[in-house]
This record gives sequence, structure tokens and C-alpha cells, in this order.
Amino acid sequence: MVFAVIEAVTFGLATIWFAVGAVAAIGASAIGLNFYMQTAVFFVVSIVLLYFTRPIAKEYLKIGAQKTNVSELKGQNGIVKKKIFPHETGQVKIKGQIWTAVSEDGEEIDEKTEVVVAGVEGVKVIVKPKNIQGGN
Repeated sequence: MVFAVIEAVTFGLATIWFAVGAVAAIGASAIGLNFYMQTAVFFVVSIVLLYFTRPIAKEYLKIGAQKTNVSELKGQNGIVKKKIFPHETGQVKIKGQIWTAVSEDGEEIDEKTEVVVAGVEGVKVIVKPKNIQGGN
């Protein structure tokens, strides 16, 4: 029960295998196996499940993978909300979110100019005026 509660609280796929091993050990106890056999059943079931199913479950459930929208930003259109001065940051609104932005070529980009995201560098987007894109 302790392993199941820990798993329910953490969702890290760290103890679920031991919870199943404990249930198997309870089954071994129910059929009359001695303490050493119950312990062996616990460890064998837990280790076998951990080894063979954890990688599959981790991939399927995407444990530890945090999705962000950064990878989707390149090529997106935005509007300059705070003027981007040469070699300084400004702000751009992209899909309803405000991002710190720099000009791709280091040039000034005025407020309300439509821009296209050329890339992402850390927490800043690199933008260029949309008309430089040839109408994209």
C-alpha cells in the first residue's frame, strides 16, 4: 500500500513496480509460501517488471518530458508591441503571448510592425519584418 500511495502522489513511475511486487508477495503468502519465498517473489516480480516495462511505460506516458511551444515558434507571425532598437531587445506578441525579441539583422523594428520568427535563442525570439520574407 505504501508503494501505491507514493506512486499516486509522485506519478514518476518509480514505485509502481514494487507495489505490484508486493501484491505478488501477498499472493505467495496466501498460498502458504514461507517468508523467504515471499521476499524472493517480491524482488523477482519487482525487478522483472521494472526492467522490462518501465522503458515502455516511460515512452508511452512521456514521463519527464515537458511540452513547450518553443519548437513551434519558428515561422510564426507576430506583432511588435515594444519597439526593437538596434542590437537591443523589444517585445513581440505571438499567438497571444508576449516574447522578448531581437532583430535578426540588428536593425530597428518599429511598434505594430508585423514580423516573422526566424529562430529562438534562449528565452528570446529572433524576428525579422514580414515584408523581408517576400510576403509570407
